[in-house]
Amino acid sequence: MELIQIVEALIFAAPDPISSQEISKAVRRASDKSEEMIDEDWRKVTPSEIAKVIQDLSELYDETERALQLVESASGWKFVTRPVFAEWIRALLPEMRPERLSPPALETLAIIAYRQPITKGDIEAVRGVNVDGVLQKVIDRGLIKIGGRADLPGKPLLYETTDLFLEHFGVKDIDDLPNADELRTVHLPTAGDDEEEEAPKEEQLPLAGLDDSPESNEGEETEATEEGSQENEFEDLTSGFDEVDAPSENEVDSQSEGKDNSEEDEH
Repeated sequence: MELIQIVEALIFAAPDPISSQEISKAVRRASDKSEEMIDEDWRKVTPSEIAKVIQDLSELYDETERALQLVESASGWKFVTRPVFAEWIRALLPEMRPERLSPPALETLAIIAYRQPITKGDIEAVRGVNVDGVLQKVIDRGLIKIGGRADLPGKPLLYETTDLFLEHFGVKDIDDLPNADELRTVHLPTAGDDEEEEAPKEEQLPLAGLDDSPESNEGEETEATEEGSQENEFEDLTSGFDEVDAPSENEVDSQSEGKDNSEEDEH
């Protein structure tokens, strides 16, 4: 009996992914109770030694081109079938077809994965839509969990990924995600950005009423135009025709003045 065989049996029999620490504990515990002739080094085997044995076992499976391979997930090691056999396994177990995530769910997961822990408000600031429904779905599937509360007014909940998220996407750690270092530093909108933009406008409102100079009116008119263009960015373009067809103030005044003169002539 070799240590590599014992490690292989433990990984295969474990119901969940098993770590090097757990394997080393099991080997030491069994060695102390065993009455057979065993290697005395097994009684004090370390996780680092187990990791070396796992590496040798993984290379052995690759060299012999076995249908199984060893994969390390966030919670430990496990045997999985190689992707090349997916078609045959799907034919045997058609009911086990994996449930696919919707694009909104993938977008929400990506934001959380790269910026965790993160509040719901910040997620919505990036996506631009309400995420209550999508967020609840990924939580129900065990991909996201509540990691605490933010040190902000109202103490909003913080969301972060789970070990199941890492296993679902086949990565050992968040750092293994594509372009992790770059995407963690890219500037993204936050829930506080809107408040920061509104604050200067509130300060300028009372000042605009005190200054009637042409320069002040011009600045106020420009600001109102910019604000209006942002609010109406996604409105129907045909609404502009109503404004063009409406009579101006001068036309209304001239029409009412002409009406009054005609009434005086009749009297």
